Amino acid sequence: MENENRAGKSKDEKNNGNEIKGLLALKSIFSFNGKKRNGDSEGGNDAPPYQPLPFLSSIANSVVSRSCKILQVEIEELQHQFDSDLVDDVKQPLVYARNFLEFCSFQALQVVTIRPDYLRDKEFRRLMFDMMLAWEVPGVGNQMSSQETAASDKREVEDEDSWSLFYSDSTDMAVQVVDDKKTVGEESFSRIAPACAIVADNITVHNLFDVLASSSGHRLHFLIYDKYLRSLEKVIKAVQNFSGPQLVSNLSLAEEEIVLEVDGTVPTQPVLEHIGISAWPGRLTLTNHALYFESGMGLYDKAVRYDLASDLKQIIKPELTGPLGARLFDKAVMYKSSSMMDPAYFEFPEFKGCSRRDYWLDICLEIFHAHNFARKYKLKEGQQSEALARAVLGIYRYKAVREAFKVSSSNYKTLLCFNLAESLPRGDAILETLSSRLKLMNSAGKRCGLLGSPIARRQVIHPVSRVSLCRLGIISCKEVDIIGEATTLVGDVFVGEVNPLENAVKQSMKNIGRAEAAQATVDQVKVEGIDTNLVVMKELLFPLIKSMNQLQLLASWKDPWKSILFMVFVSYAIIREWIKYALPSLLVVLAVIMFWRRNVRKGTPLEPLKVIAPPPKNAVEQLLILQEAISQLEALIQSGNIILLKVRALIFAVLPQATDRTALLLVIVALSFAFVPHKYLILFTFLESFTSNMPLRKISSERDLRRVREWWIRIPAAPVQLIKPDDNKDKTSKKPIFKKEKKHEE
Repeated sequence: MENENRAGKSKDEKNNGNEIKGLLALKSIFSFNGKKRNGDSEGGNDAPPYQPLPFLSSIANSVVSRSCKILQVEIEELQHQFDSDLVDDVKQPLVYARNFLEFCSFQALQVVTIRPDYLRDKEFRRLMFDMMLAWEVPGVGNQMSSQETAASDKREVEDEDSWSLFYSDSTDMAVQVVDDKKTVGEESFSRIAPACAIVADNITVHNLFDVLASSSGHRLHFLIYDKYLRSLEKVIKAVQNFSGPQLVSNLSLAEEEIVLEVDGTVPTQPVLEHIGISAWPGRLTLTNHALYFESGMGLYDKAVRYDLASDLKQIIKPELTGPLGARLFDKAVMYKSSSMMDPAYFEFPEFKGCSRRDYWLDICLEIFHAHNFARKYKLKEGQQSEALARAVLGIYRYKAVREAFKVSSSNYKTLLCFNLAESLPRGDAILETLSSRLKLMNSAGKRCGLLGSPIARRQVIHPVSRVSLCRLGIISCKEVDIIGEATTLVGDVFVGEVNPLENAVKQSMKNIGRAEAAQATVDQVKVEGIDTNLVVMKELLFPLIKSMNQLQLLASWKDPWKSILFMVFVSYAIIREWIKYALPSLLVVLAVIMFWRRNVRKGTPLEPLKVIAPPPKNAVEQLLILQEAISQLEALIQSGNIILLKVRALIFAVLPQATDRTALLLVIVALSFAFVPHKYLILFTFLESFTSNMPLRKISSERDLRRVREWWIRIPAAPVQLIKPDDNKDKTSKKPIFKKEKKHEE
């Protein structure tokens, strides 16, 4: 046992020594002083020559050779590692070149992204873009034209002084520089970009590509990609500046809290907090757990914390606000929770549009949805931290795109994974897949990485988002296991396999086209004006209105023979208990009509509904119509309240004589339902209502209805007392304003 422990310890020390040696070698390579590639280095060790692989294209050979340079291994050794460690499914002849390219690229990105400032290096950005180019043409069968390759070689030879690790090679064949005319497609971008967690996420990578390639024919240009990564690097640097001692001490942040965004520090772009009719300018801060508002300008008061992590039934939505509580400007975000008496409104004033408000609404909702996701699927502490880190990285990407390309969130699909899952059809399937992936996460560090079998890889998921934040210097990595695991981490991608999250997103996106097309038709048929909408509704309900008019005509007994035939038929149907088949028969008839219409139309467009529009009205006339409609609605609500108050008076025996009669009637109705078959009750109700206007019964029916109305008028309404809080907003003590008893007599 002691020998085994010594052997294991010796093996671990050897592995750690190899890792340290590799990192030192990598550091020395990155600090290369720019000498020509054939010059002598300080150590006297020249770079080993790399022979091109015949099954790879020239640009793929270039990427592979540079990956070998980064990994400090021979290309034969890397190929042998690929052949021996990976399963046979990824080594089939048709996919061998592409999967080997992925293997080399992912391995190189593991090492390159260890540095905290890798986003700053332009050559790193060129290498990732070359990986995408090579992914599209990995094999020799997809070889680019010799003219383009020669031109690329010529440009590199002319620019030897700008030699870099990512584009150095001992052979002229492997030298490749990004051509300004070369672009990459969505498939290659979505395959390579998520390998670096800060660059893209598997859930939102397609939306990110749509944003970056929207102005270039759905093909991504290197200049746009480079601009995006440079903006991302600036965002990371700005976030690091947020963690200043003054800000952190004033907010009293918890150990796991990190500041994501701060606004309101510039006098020309204030943030106003509205509570009731009061408003204060101040500084608004978002962390991965809460919102903080500090009132003041320059010198800030103690921060008020608005929790986003706890289950407080929070509501976060856009809202109108203005001075003294007026609803004038659509530039605010409302926050309300069960722990608050009054909601808080955060206004972001700007002269044109509401992009600031939309940005803050999106990022606040992303953190809120991330915590809801963690609670819903009962994630453990480490899994919850990884989900929050994923949301944080999404916010960084969102901010980078927003600042680099000056577009508002309404101009593109969301880049925030949890917001996207909430808005997509079948987005719950995406969240379920993500939760199942996170529950497989083992931050203690089984090393299977890219090289293990698919089964082994599915048994453990690495905290790639947390480690990415650690590498960028945003969070501290105190756990030794996570740091050790970080040396073998890459994005949540595997060689030759499609990520389950990507499959879930693709399944969800299949329904997006139909939903967007349906929404477009909804937007087209929307009309303005109350009178116009009433005319459209009346035309749509015309068949139902016509049927009701026919029934009313039969019930009026203006044509006695038709009324008698209808009464006999319905009575016979009730006695034979056919009435229970009325609703199923109606549904079957509707289904038959729908199938018949489907077969008859055969894809022909539906004819538009023709509606005679009412005369146009100006704004004042529209307001008068709205006022009249509101008055009618108020009168209807008042009538409903009076009915409920009179019922309350009957229940509590305010008028004992009326209460006795009502109670006796209820007992008779109850006994009828208990002992009389339902078909006879239905028949009695139908005959009573249908024959009330019959010539033989019309006079007596009108007299009985008048007596019931007079009896109802004599019933008093129960009293109502309206109270309101005191002026000091003390909700517990309430002062009665007035007491009014409503008694309606006509």
